[in-house]
Amino acid sequence: MKKYHAKIIAFYRKAKRMPSYGEIARLLGFKSKNAAYKLVVKMVEAGLVAKDSSGKIIPKRIFGETRVLGTVEAGFPSPAEEELIDTITLDEYLIKNKEATYMLKVSGDSMIDAGIKPGDIVLVERNKPPKNGDIVIAEVDGNWTMKYLRKSGRQITLAPGNKKFKPIVPEDELNIAAVVTAVVRKY
Repeated sequence: MKKYHAKIIAFYRKAKRMPSYGEIARLLGFKSKNAAYKLVVKMVEAGLVAKDSSGKIIPKRIFGETRVLGTVEAGFPSPAEEELIDTITLDEYLIKNKEATYMLKVSGDSMIDAGIKPGDIVLVERNKPPKNGDIVIAEVDGNWTMKYLRKSGRQITLAPGNKKFKPIVPEDELNIAAVVTAVVRKY
């Protein structure tokens, strides 16, 4: 099953999506979609992939587990020893609700003081109730933006994380599509 899983991961990384049952059958040399379906059932049971509410295959543990070898002091230097504390996947660490989570690539610098820079990837969760102070993805008067959600009584403001930008007060329409849950940056 691991070699099948590896081929499905390779497809996912190349196509940026999971294969359909028909594509799995062709990819793995099966004669029918039914054989692909049976394999996926076994892979779900083994925890290698999952299915969303509509039955589509979604990745799970795509990146594999990574060892957590200890902690590091970000303040004053201190002695540290390497010891295996745990193993986790990035999915387990960053994503709580896989079906509702997606990623967006950041452009613009209105959130740099929040630690979100152009080129970063933000993980966002749709349908998560936004709280005051959350960073949200919002549609304001027909345009999309990422800002802090500020509530004061009945007044809602979308505040930037950069003093060079002004807060946005929606005039007509405001739709909060998602809440930012994580930021990913490559160095």
